[in-house]
Amino acid sequence: MILAIDIGNTNIVVGGFCGDELSFVARIATNPSKTEDEYATKIHSILKLHNVDNHSFDGAIISSVVPPLTSVMKQALRIAYGAEAIVVGPGIKTGINIHCDNPSSVGADLICACVAAHHIYGSPSLIIDMGTATKMMVMDDRGTFIGVSIIPGVSIALGALASKTAQLPQISLEAPKSVIGKNTVDCMRSGVVFGNASMIDGMIDRFNEETGRELRVFATGGLAKTIIPHCKHEITLDGDLILKGLNILYKKNK
Repeated sequence: MILAIDIGNTNIVVGGFCGDELSFVARIATNPSKTEDEYATKIHSILKLHNVDNHSFDGAIISSVVPPLTSVMKQALRIAYGAEAIVVGPGIKTGINIHCDNPSSVGADLICACVAAHHIYGSPSLIIDMGTATKMMVMDDRGTFIGVSIIPGVSIALGALASKTAQLPQISLEAPKSVIGKNTVDCMRSGVVFGNASMIDGMIDRFNEETGRELRVFATGGLAKTIIPHCKHEITLDGDLILKGLNILYKKNK
């Protein structure tokens, strides 16, 4: 089994692959203050919870947007399984080209999502990753990453709305029955859910206009399943796109 570990700003997502089959997905909170031993214990517990035999562990690959945790997680895997994990970064074989002003600055999570979309669904495409931030990446017809738009994430906006106002509460994130809210909670939910869906629809129109074509659109990330169903464009939802990209990259670089 191959462990694919995506370290995000809010959560760390761990996936176990047997070949191309994703056997399990687990999430733990991102906490840069935790030690190598603590993360080794967490990873070991996750595998035990999903009945993974230690002897079936073959290797690991890490995508991280939290630099202090990258080396911590690598050491945790050494402690738990004696494994030397591959880290997504400059020099890794991706199978795609990156045409940006500074290719080395492109986030590892973006690379993983684009690799998966290109190899699984084909190019050109527009990939939306809805996590702490909402990222919208474009791949051209040759499978080249040509750019991205980064937007404040849904949870960031919701948190700011509650913390920066005197009378608006913290609320759970779900769609109300109507866009026209009749109470404070539904008013906020309407703005956050339908507002973000409309923003995504509008951005898709702008990407299509700028590229001169109707791009196929794919969405991933923890918040995509809440927002994407309310978009008017046809969008394929694949919540495990980054993990799938990590598995592809492991095979290319093992």
